[in-house]
Formats: sequence, structure tokens, C-alpha cells
Amino acid sequence: MLFSEVYGSYFAAVAEILVLAVEGGVTHAQIREIVQRRAFGESGTAIPQALKDGTWPLLDAQGGTPLRHPPRLPLTLLERRFMKALLLDPRIRLFGVPQDGLEDVQPLYTPEMFVCFDRYSDGDPYDDPAYIAHFRAALQAVREGRMLHVEFLTGRGVRQEWHCRPVRLEYSEKDDKFRLHAVAYGRRVMVNLSRMTLCVPGGLADPSVPVPPAQTEQLVLTLVDERDAMERAMLHFSHYRRETERIDDMHYRITIQYAAEDETELLIRVLSFGPLVRVEAPQAFADRLRGRLSRQRTLLGGGRKA
Repeated sequence: MLFSEVYGSYFAAVAEILVLAVEGGVTHAQIREIVQRRAFGESGTAIPQALKDGTWPLLDAQGGTPLRHPPRLPLTLLERRFMKALLLDPRIRLFGVPQDGLEDVQPLYTPEMFVCFDRYSDGDPYDDPAYIAHFRAALQAVREGRMLHVEFLTGRGVRQEWHCRPVRLEYSEKDDKFRLHAVAYGRRVMVNLSRMTLCVPGGLADPSVPVPPAQTEQLVLTLVDERDAMERAMLHFSHYRRETERIDDMHYRITIQYAAEDETELLIRVLSFGPLVRVEAPQAFADRLRGRLSRQRTLLGGGRKA
């Protein structure tokens, strides 16, 4: 375990109770609410009772405490090393997370210790200042409900321009890329952040204008259960609505419901199974799969993995 149990849910719940007690007193109702919210189910009676009967001599009968200062839980060295390791990830730095106080801490691990064998090698340029600026502008617009002016190049190098309402940012683990999902010209659209040449937040979006629902599609796959393919499929497609039907000892039919705007990510996940998966329907998805495979063959030797 990385973290001591002293810093777990039980202690966090009691610490919050003691903060209120130091500030002027805590009621039994407040104690019950904090325990239910911060601790586990069986703590609902144990913690209030221990505080009430003096087993834990931290509160008096009026809800006060002998403590003079609110409790503080300083970070352990192991926690600080873990945080320093997380902050070495260039994707976390996109969010502008401060690193103050960790300058002299050795990270628990470094990104170089991990080898991703099933990820494309042309991920987003996370250290590029322009990319960072575009990411933070898009993130600000999503968080604050603002409109966004975006200019970008399509995969064929054609310049496009949107005045759009951002819906969410999405990260593709297989592609190692961030994408922006938005509404432009009354329809759902998506663009890779690495293709952006301009990204500027605008005014607040009109909350009375509803966001169009994502169009739902259905994908039917036949899977050969070799090399733990079925187990991997359940993991890769776990967040999609799906039905799985056993055909015989080695073959399964998987029907997946997905949002049309998520098709690119789903296509990448299907590609990772190679010849162990066959697309039965729809034909348009199979055609996109063939097109992507053709482009990969063309790009072999140019920095991408097969």
C-alpha cells in the first residue's frame, strides 16, 4: 500500500468533525452526516459512539474539543514521491498543476520506466507551447460553458474554422491524443487538438439552447477467443453497452452500442485485436477499418507502429 491507513477514510472523517469542534462546536447530526459521507457503512455507529462515550477522548458533551488547532495531515515522504512521479507525466502538466514544494523530492518512478507496446508512437506534442495554449483554452471553455472559436487542418490538410460549443475533452489511450467534442452548425463534431492552429474562448453559451444528443450506432463483431482475446474484449469495451453471444467453443458475437462521435476511438480499439476480430456490421465501419489499415501500411517505417 502506498498510503498509511492513518490517512484513510476513518481518520479523514474524524478530522473533519474536529475542525468543526475547534471552530465552535459540532452537533450529533453533523457528526452522523460527516461519517456517512466520508467513511464506510459500518462506521455509521462505531465512530459517533466512540466520540460520544469517551472511548476517543476528543469531544466534550457540548460538542467542543480540547484541541486548540484544527488537525492537519501532512503528506508522507512516500506520498510526495508518488505525487512527484505523477507530475512528471506531460499530460498532467497540461492542466497547469503546480509543483511547488516537491522540488527536492525524488519521484517514485519515471515515465521512462514504462514501455507501451500497444500504442501509436505519433502522440500529441504535449510539450509544445501552442498545443498547451490550445488545450487550456478548450478546457476553460468546457469548464465555464463558453463558446469556442477553433481553426484547424483536416487530415487532408484543408483549413477549417468552427464557432462551436464545446461538450467535452476526450483522451485516446491507443492514439495518445486528446480530442475535442463540440456542437457546430447544429450537429456534433470532433477535432484532434494537435490539428488546431487557433483556439480562443468566447462568450458564455446560451443555456436555453439544448445540446443535440449523440447519434447512437451499433457495431457487430465476431471474435475468436485466442490469446485471451475474450478477456481483453471485456476490458476494452467495458464502458459500452453491449451484448455477448457464444457461437461455439472458440467464437463469440459481440454487439456494441456506441455514440457516433466515439467511432474513431472504438475503431482504434477494434484494430488492436488484429485478425482475432471480424466486423460483421455496419459496412461503413468495416470500410473505415480497411482505410485505416491501408494508411498504416503506407506509414510503416515513418514512426508509427503496426
